[in-house]
Amino acid sequence: MPTVIGHHDVKDKDQWLASLKREELFGPLGVTNIRTFVDPENPSRVAVLMDVPDMAAFIGAMQTEVAAEAMAHDGVLPETLVILVEA
Repeated sequence: MPTVIGHHDVKDKDQWLASLKREELFGPLGVTNIRTFVDPENPSRVAVLMDVPDMAAFIGAMQTEVAAEAMAHDGVLPETLVILVEA
C-alpha cells in the first residue's frame, strides 16, 4: 500500500486543520493513517500524508466534483496541489 503526500496552499490553516472533509472523502476509499502537516515558516502551506490502498480509485476520486467541493470547503488552492507517491 503506497504512502501518498499531497501538499498545497490554503486560505486558512485553522479551517483546513479542523475540517472533517478529508476523512469523508478518503475514508470510503479505504485510505488510512491520514496525518496533517503545517509549514511553521508559512502556515498557509500544508500537507496531508496517508496510506492509499487503491491508487486508481484515489486518482479517480480526486477528479470528481465531490473532491472539488471538499477542497473549496477546506480553503485549498487547487492550482497549488502536488501529489507525491512513495516510490
